[in-house]
Amino acid sequence: SQPATAQQDIEATTLIHAGDVAPDFSVEMLDGSTVTLSKFKGKVVLISFWATWCPPCRQEMAHLQEGVIDHFAGKDIVVLPISRGEQREVVEKFITDNGYTFGVGLDPERTIYDQYASNFVPRTFIINKRGKVTYRVAGYDEQTAKAVNAAIAKALR
Repeated sequence: SQPATAQQDIEATTLIHAGDVAPDFSVEMLDGSTVTLSKFKGKVVLISFWATWCPPCRQEMAHLQEGVIDHFAGKDIVVLPISRGEQREVVEKFITDNGYTFGVGLDPERTIYDQYASNFVPRTFIINKRGKVTYRVAGYDEQTAKAVNAAIAKALR
């Protein structure tokens, strides 16, 4: 069946699984600063790899501010959307056009993405306070959004 095949494709292209230590990286942010994953030990981190041309990614980006950042305001969580394989200008225009104010990482050469997966966006990884991946998912819909928030809440406990 089609869904099973899609799920197999996703599994086959996923390099990091629940229970794995998240590969460390430094990423240049749209504002020119650099953030390093390992510096966030003690916090829960949501990493979302996305692209401007991808409709489910656009949905997830629209959801992030209210659905995750505002929802978990005041909690020990870092939300880190990382644009995969696109140049700064493209990402900047998309973020500006949509009025997003949260930080966005740039991965134009896919060097960070390629440590986590070999295909498909969006991909979301939840990393616990000890730096381990506790949840991961590819794709985005309302059900996914609920599952991601449940995984964040669990990691925060």
